[in-house]
Amino acid sequence: MLRMSTLFLRTLREDPADAEVASHRLLIRAGYIRRAAPGIYSWMPLGLRVLAKVEAVVREEMERAGSQEVHFPALLPKEPYEATGRWDEYGPNLFRLQDRKGTDMLLAPTHEEMFTLLVKDLYSSYKDLPLSLFQIQTKYRDEARPRAGLLRGREFIMKDAYSFDVDDAGLEASYQAQREAYIRIFERLGIDYVIVTATSGAMGGSKSEEFLAPTVIGEDTFVRSPGGYAANVEAVTTPVPDPIDWTDAPDAHVEDTPDTPTIDTLVAVANERHPRPERPWTAADTLKNVVLALTSPTGERSLLVVGVPGDRDADLTRLEAALAPHTVEPATEADFARHPQLVKGYIGPGALGPQARDEGVARGDEGDTAIPYLLDPRIVPGTRWITGADAPGKHVFDLTAGRDFSADGTVEAAEVREGDPAPDGSGPLELARGVEIGHIFQLGRKYAEALGLQVLDVNGKQQTVTMGSYGVGVTRVMALLAELNNDELGLKWPAHVAPFHVHVVATGKDQDVFDTAERLAGELEAEGLEVLYDDRAGKVSPGVKFKDAELVGAPFILVVGRGLADGEVELKVRAEGSSEALALAEAVPTVVERVRAALA
Repeated sequence: MLRMSTLFLRTLREDPADAEVASHRLLIRAGYIRRAAPGIYSWMPLGLRVLAKVEAVVREEMERAGSQEVHFPALLPKEPYEATGRWDEYGPNLFRLQDRKGTDMLLAPTHEEMFTLLVKDLYSSYKDLPLSLFQIQTKYRDEARPRAGLLRGREFIMKDAYSFDVDDAGLEASYQAQREAYIRIFERLGIDYVIVTATSGAMGGSKSEEFLAPTVIGEDTFVRSPGGYAANVEAVTTPVPDPIDWTDAPDAHVEDTPDTPTIDTLVAVANERHPRPERPWTAADTLKNVVLALTSPTGERSLLVVGVPGDRDADLTRLEAALAPHTVEPATEADFARHPQLVKGYIGPGALGPQARDEGVARGDEGDTAIPYLLDPRIVPGTRWITGADAPGKHVFDLTAGRDFSADGTVEAAEVREGDPAPDGSGPLELARGVEIGHIFQLGRKYAEALGLQVLDVNGKQQTVTMGSYGVGVTRVMALLAELNNDELGLKWPAHVAPFHVHVVATGKDQDVFDTAERLAGELEAEGLEVLYDDRAGKVSPGVKFKDAELVGAPFILVVGRGLADGEVELKVRAEGSSEALALAEAVPTVVERVRAALA
């Protein structure tokens, strides 16, 4: 029997100093995990019990979907990741190391390459496919800012599965089977989720969807519409307006706009000094050119300018998704110093992209290479703008896209706002936040081509295999369950993932109380329930025992104490915050019934 007197557990009364969210605070205070280093945690007995139950649900549904379990090492050779380009693409997020012979190695952030090579080693015919393999394994990513305990760590446990098919029709079928398995996993775990369109990022591939659990602590922003559209904010596409006829548009003209380095100051001066009869100028009439610094995975730095309507900010998250694998940050003063043609606060298209290249404008320290210029999709031919004239205190008015300036392309750069139209016409967008708990990709042939995974097809010809990739953040799911199931007293685990079903608490000093509590605990175990018995005697007060029971969070707490003299015990239900007196003779059958109902 699991006993508090011998359980390897110390609960804490105070929140850890670095804890930002409820799950982080409570998992440490209740003795489920212990911090070893930033973003790295040791697992305690109670934590492992919950983790095992989450893993069991994942395993059952993966096997139900026809996937077979394997297990790869976490320490891997460099060569496969070099072949696919991800040794460099992962950049500083990858843990790199060398063995004693100087051989480059890595701690795996994910295992596409290893799965691909394993199948290549063993299978060579279309008759071997389709195939689906999965593992539940520890992964490593050198997060710059690990936070929120298990929600974003540098070491974490993930279930990753991979499908292998001869053709795209097979990939679509495998993808749908995994998608349905994910739905079953999260429904069994009792997690509300939204399936959103997503970007593939460093994984590559085509179709991509995320499973997000809506919560205010989530790091991901997503959108949804009344008509059913849902997407990660990085994947939202802007409905492109129709071009506008510029036949009657006035010529562009440069005007004095002193002391107007910001959009607000520009709009104020434009209305004061250069008013127009039809309506006042607004921020939406201005074209804001934002200078960004891009850093490649190998550390090479370059500049990019994006043009967005002045009433919107550039969204660096959306830009990083569009420009992956580069990281994106605002340009620094040193960047501006190296490019004197960029007049801060007054930058216009004339110093950028095609215009600068056509005119042969000198490019500062970078010779004759013009800085690339990309536009938000809303800036279509015929739209007229106020924008920088590339000189201090001057802006150009009625600069017309397509007639007066062009760009090197478009990019989804501007922030998505509440009320924006959904790309599919299904209504206005609502913004929400969520935690990513699953991500599924149609990888296609990227990894198979890079690593030479081919099979003979029905006609005896070599065919490159097409792949899918499917991940569930197992430790993140556990943290999310803690985040969603707690109150001011502690955790409130759902019965199907709780470390035990019933916490039997003996209070007082009467030996009969302890004898009865132990007997009840034994009878509950004999009925197949998982029980923790708080048998601590001596100086451990009833108040301490109650606080520990509420903090640890078993779904049912059975208290044996003063009521025993009247033939009664007390049953507390954590999820409901309720308690009731039970006749001693009815205690075991009642608790067994309640637990089995909770597990059903």
